[in-house]
Amino acid sequence: MIKTKEILDYVKNHPSGKVKIAVADIDGVLRGKYIAAEKFASLIEGRLGFCDVTFGWDAGDVAYDNGKYTGWHTGYPDAQVKIDITTFRKIPWENDVPFFLGDFIDDQEKPNYVCPRQLLKKLTAECKNAGFSPFFAQEFEWFNFAETPESIQEKGFANLKPLTPGMFGYSILRSSLKNEFMTDLFDLLNKFDIPIEGLHTETGPGVYEAAIMYAPILKAADQAILFKTSVKEIAYKHGILATFMAKFNENLPGCSGHVHQSLWDLDNKTNLFYDEQDQDKMSETMKSYIAGQLYCLPHILPMIAPTINSYKRLVEGAWAPTTVTWGIDNRTTALRALPGSKKATRLETRIVGSDTNPYLALSACLASGLYGVKNKMKLEQPPTNGNGYIDLSNGTLSRNLFEATQKMKNSDLAKALLGANFVEHFTMTREWECKQYAKAVTDWELKRYLETI
Repeated sequence: MIKTKEILDYVKNHPSGKVKIAVADIDGVLRGKYIAAEKFASLIEGRLGFCDVTFGWDAGDVAYDNGKYTGWHTGYPDAQVKIDITTFRKIPWENDVPFFLGDFIDDQEKPNYVCPRQLLKKLTAECKNAGFSPFFAQEFEWFNFAETPESIQEKGFANLKPLTPGMFGYSILRSSLKNEFMTDLFDLLNKFDIPIEGLHTETGPGVYEAAIMYAPILKAADQAILFKTSVKEIAYKHGILATFMAKFNENLPGCSGHVHQSLWDLDNKTNLFYDEQDQDKMSETMKSYIAGQLYCLPHILPMIAPTINSYKRLVEGAWAPTTVTWGIDNRTTALRALPGSKKATRLETRIVGSDTNPYLALSACLASGLYGVKNKMKLEQPPTNGNGYIDLSNGTLSRNLFEATQKMKNSDLAKALLGANFVEHFTMTREWECKQYAKAVTDWELKRYLETI
């Protein structure tokens, strides 16, 4: 690991004379700024003032009108950000400019309850106090278009040109088309300390999928959130626009952000999900973890399906789950257990879409699974064999964001897992999202009603 002095020397001697700093908002959008290199040294021990509107507006920079944390009633003061020196990276597509992530803290130097990264850190500490070391990884699917931010505005977000044509998953042929972009993705992401385990085309025009190497959970979340922004930035360099919308088109598959997870001992030497003596090689810890997720996830679903669009992906027969089910290597269930070797045994949560905030998605998975472990829950629900879409034995997921948000807002379980203050703020932001959608006139409405009604 690079020492602080070496990092400060690098910053001081970099010819650009600047540093890039970023923080994550509630939607998983990175907000940031450049600061002078000479100012950075004082921030390592001090704090950076960052306008708290970061948690007072939505993904489109429209201010919430019903928030308590900040708003017109508070005057939008600065919040305090502490730079995490361990997140140091060099941006290879920006002349190796130094980069860091930060955490929001309050006036008493304690974690700020609205900060997604701080929530994950809190849950990670609880996990380690229980004797477990969580290792996670997220994988993403996303669409790429031969467009620019200007061109999609001019086209009214319609008739966009995909990077490549046709439904061509795992295509060696398509990976050679626009290969400069795919090569840059693989090489530059790895150089940016986002180790890519695999990169390939997915079914759908211009769709790619990437699996990020597993890591301790906080590092995994950092890698995931930086992956999404990095892909967009590298795409810009090639005249390409990348989107992580969960469902771009009703006639095409949606885009997942599946989360892979396992619990290890505190020495990181033993995978506690693996049991050689069990028929399925699944330990009691893994079974309790699965039971906890099955029980808890419906209460915190907006954390892994956070947008109006998320629920357009969660439909039958579209490679995304709709039922509260689990199975062994079954891609039609919400939870896909992958037992096998001592090293690779893990659980894949398939509800998660590519539109998620990784800090919140990983927090939801860990908190719900750990609930099952702490309470020694028994996995009484049998695994689903075959089509998980028709297995209604344990119910279905909420069908839309409003329904899911109301369930979370009124859930004592969600408040116990995540903290009442966080749940209040987060569900407020999801209610706001529903409110904005409710007043919008969509293309579907125009096509259905404009002439005939």
